[in-house]
Amino acid sequence: MHDRRIPEWLRHAPTPSVRGFAILAGTEAVARGILISVFPLAAYSALGDARLVSEAYFLIGAASLMVGLLIPYLIRFVPRRWVYISGTLMFMTGALLATQSSAAAVIGGLALTTIAVVTMFVCFNAYVLDHVAKVELGRFETSRLFYSAIGWTAGPALGSFLHAAWRPAPFLIAAAAALSLMIIFLVMRLGNGRLIVRSRRPPANPFGYFPRFFAQPRLITGWAFAVIRSSGWWVYVVFLPIYAVENGLGQQLGGIALSLSNAALFLAPLMLRFMQRRSVRTAVRTGFLMSGLLFALAGLEGDFPVIAVALLMVGSLFLILLDVSAGLPFLLAVKPSERTEMSAIYSSFRDVSGILTPGAAWVILLVAPLSGVFVASGAALLGAWGLARTLHPRLGRARISAEGDRGEPAPAADAA
Repeated sequence: MHDRRIPEWLRHAPTPSVRGFAILAGTEAVARGILISVFPLAAYSALGDARLVSEAYFLIGAASLMVGLLIPYLIRFVPRRWVYISGTLMFMTGALLATQSSAAAVIGGLALTTIAVVTMFVCFNAYVLDHVAKVELGRFETSRLFYSAIGWTAGPALGSFLHAAWRPAPFLIAAAAALSLMIIFLVMRLGNGRLIVRSRRPPANPFGYFPRFFAQPRLITGWAFAVIRSSGWWVYVVFLPIYAVENGLGQQLGGIALSLSNAALFLAPLMLRFMQRRSVRTAVRTGFLMSGLLFALAGLEGDFPVIAVALLMVGSLFLILLDVSAGLPFLLAVKPSERTEMSAIYSSFRDVSGILTPGAAWVILLVAPLSGVFVASGAALLGAWGLARTLHPRLGRARISAEGDRGEPAPAADAA
């Protein structure tokens, strides 16, 4: 009788690695990166007014926030893997819808892709916290940014050029990338996560975990860092291309500027070394201080738009430093028993910033030119620099030293 054994890789899914999650993030970066410079221009072309664009982003951000907060409740009834897959399908649908040039199609496509991103983001963070040890989170954040560098570097400029050559092209490429993302996710066989199995007393309502969040000051501070950092990116991504068009610098400048800025993602390993040598606190404060000063100066430089754009581009390099460092104070403080719930809280930074930033811009544009939005963003970043004084000076330094002594890429800090 033949010994018919099932291969090990079929009987047991391989343990997800830092590299596997980084590849997943890199594929998502391709889908999002090629559209990030296209959607603001498409919305501006369809609506014809920067204030209307701000209003559209404001309403979509509010809807996306509610969806993101409800996802942990939804996962109690729908397996997490199907929620993630539905996110990839929504992204594909939104990208294909936006190939049409009408205002309804463009805004509808923007809404679907935005909601899809937050859906995937909540699930992705929960999977990461399930499978990546806290001592590996610093290395994971750096690997994620490094693998995402190609999508975020080439995508914005490529999207702008393709959009000018043949309007549907970037949307079709984004839809294909989202399909690839779903296939990679299925190959990784991540399942439904560990917390869903272990949890025996879920919150009675989808917002039952808010008291636990507000009872932990470190989580609140880390979340505030994420919101303000994300607001800086919102200003750079959405309003820089519109600023360039309004000042006669061309429709493609915004995409080119974003691609050049995102090329600094390849410097993520060097930024990690800086954080290891100096501390998480120093990296976070440096990022907020320099980006805040440069954004404010860009807004005050009203006579020379090219100089303003250059200042914003240099400021964006320090936003990337914050991408490496500013999320760690929150992630390292999360308790294992609250992974899914706190992943939803953390992911809300994207949507809260997506409400606050266009909402504030909407009001500012009633009384000031677009450069006033840059000044306000700089002020918010400088406020976060002041808040970062509350971080412990030796946040995880012992962990960094221990990893660094072995000659390995060290995680940032384990403050939990």
